[in-house]
Amino acid sequence: MGAAPAINAGVEMAAAGADWIDVGGESTRPGSTPVPADEEERRVVPVIAGLVERLGARVRLSVDTYKASTAQAALAAGATVVNDISGGLLDPALLDVAAAGGAAVVLGHLRGAPATMMDDVAFGDVVAEVIAELTGRVTAARRAGCREIWVDPGIGFGKRMEHNLALLRRLPDLCAAVEVPVMVGVSRKAFLGQLTGRPAGERVYATAAAVTVAVRGGARAVRVHDVQAMRDVVLVADAI
Repeated sequence: MGAAPAINAGVEMAAAGADWIDVGGESTRPGSTPVPADEEERRVVPVIAGLVERLGARVRLSVDTYKASTAQAALAAGATVVNDISGGLLDPALLDVAAAGGAAVVLGHLRGAPATMMDDVAFGDVVAEVIAELTGRVTAARRAGCREIWVDPGIGFGKRMEHNLALLRRLPDLCAAVEVPVMVGVSRKAFLGQLTGRPAGERVYATAAAVTVAVRGGARAVRVHDVQAMRDVVLVADAI
């Protein structure tokens, strides 16, 4: 199939109002199988290069990876952001790669690996623990030399529905504590399906509600699938 469908999808997202396009070559859903670095690079590098050619500097391009070698290849192809669901824990060299490349980093919260992250979920105070662990990753990124740092509380990553709801409910506390911009990803996630009984493709209204809460809670960016619809949600929530 090649890179063309993904490139076209990215161009359509930009036309619909996306500010960033996030390119990933490995599913990190619970229970997912890891992809070797060379295969991940084969998937993402042509897409990033194609988006650079089609879009230029109109949008930011990020690579969704926890592997340092993939991040390095993606930055060489034109990405300017490294989005790591593990915040540099799964491959500590990733932070050095991002710093050396002058890239922004998004540090996600994750305990363990995607394949096993839902096996033994345990939190006392999920918000306090996520704040503490993200703060540690911010410190590590700064020590590596990263300058633009974002955090992502990792909604759905090693967290059950009650943990996801608590993080969204207390997002203002988290935003105040981490002292860097916060990105939130809730789009079509499983906890929305648990609440509504809807399959992933029918969660646009549930996503809109969660995105509204995230924006009102202080999120500076939201990761979404339905760009045009969620852009309107963000515009209204932000204006209010």
